[in-house]
Amino acid sequence: MTRAGRNIVSLAFFLLACCANLPAQHMTLELDSASTKIEFTLSATLHTVHGTFALKSGAVRFDPTTGSASGRVVIDVASGQTGNQGRDHKMHKDVLQSDKYPEATFNLNKISGSFAPQGSSTVQLEGIFRIHGDDHPITLSIPVEVIGTTLTAKSQLQVPYVAWGMKNPSTLLLHVSDKVDVDISATGHLIHGMQTAVAH
Repeated sequence: MTRAGRNIVSLAFFLLACCANLPAQHMTLELDSASTKIEFTLSATLHTVHGTFALKSGAVRFDPTTGSASGRVVIDVASGQTGNQGRDHKMHKDVLQSDKYPEATFNLNKISGSFAPQGSSTVQLEGIFRIHGDDHPITLSIPVEVIGTTLTAKSQLQVPYVAWGMKNPSTLLLHVSDKVDVDISATGHLIHGMQTAVAH
């Protein structure tokens, strides 16, 4: 091998070694509970029921270059309300059983798609959604917008609550769908690097 060839090979190995030692591009997203909205819609024969849940906490850590991700989003199931006291009591007692299962969680395992550190992009989140004591693998496609260090995201999820082991509250006079549509509008603070720990 010529000297020029040896120099090229040496340079290639040097670059590979440098790249191997580069830190992963970790980012942490801490969700703002006060600015995050979780709304649900349940179709019924007489009218459509609208309601809300509160976000209890949410922090995820991810590397958009490798797709590795971890973290947890916690929904306060016990906070669910539709604006009708009698209906809410039945929902919590007979359907959600929120005294026994007061929280629902989404544990993030993987992120894919081209994440833009500024501006708009769409990513896919893969993880486990735990509700009513059972785990369900789900994938969410989420449009996100980053301005400075503020990230906003929107997502939709259809929960087949009856298939997932919850009771359908239908009666002889009132029939409701066995699926509920959930709309999430989330706002959070984006941190580059490893400045904060994420609970698992």
